[in-house]
Amino acid sequence: MIHLLFGPQGAGKSTLARQLADQRQGVRFSIDDWMGELFAPDMPQPMNLPWILARVQRCEQRIWAVATDVVRRGGTAVLDVGCMQVADRARYAALASAQGLALRPHFVTAPLAVRRQRVLQRNQTRGDTFAFEVTPGMFTTMEGHFEPPDAAELAGCAVTETA
Repeated sequence: MIHLLFGPQGAGKSTLARQLADQRQGVRFSIDDWMGELFAPDMPQPMNLPWILARVQRCEQRIWAVATDVVRRGGTAVLDVGCMQVADRARYAALASAQGLALRPHFVTAPLAVRRQRVLQRNQTRGDTFAFEVTPGMFTTMEGHFEPPDAAELAGCAVTETA
């Protein structure tokens, strides 16, 4: 089984991904970990969204290849890859379907003020879910990039409200 988490930044995706991986003895794949380790030191300033998205796409391709290998070997994969847009989520569903793999989407959400505060707090404490600093400008940019699910998409999701 592949568990695909999505939602806006600061909603609690990384925390839920850790919980799911622990509960199911699964392998967790977090895009923030990959992007933070591989590309954060080279990130252009000011932030350049096309530069970031190109690298996200590369990471997602590698994550998918390894995650599907885990599942084919009888394991569970938990993907914390953001899936900010409807097309991203549809692409993962199509990939899983084409490969005969079970995929369970999880929508994780929280009110904007709560999410913003969590991101600021995560920047300060640099705890378990910290991969790189999300500046206020980055938060605003990514907030505008997120496409919430509609009723039809939500019908097939596990929904977690973390507020």
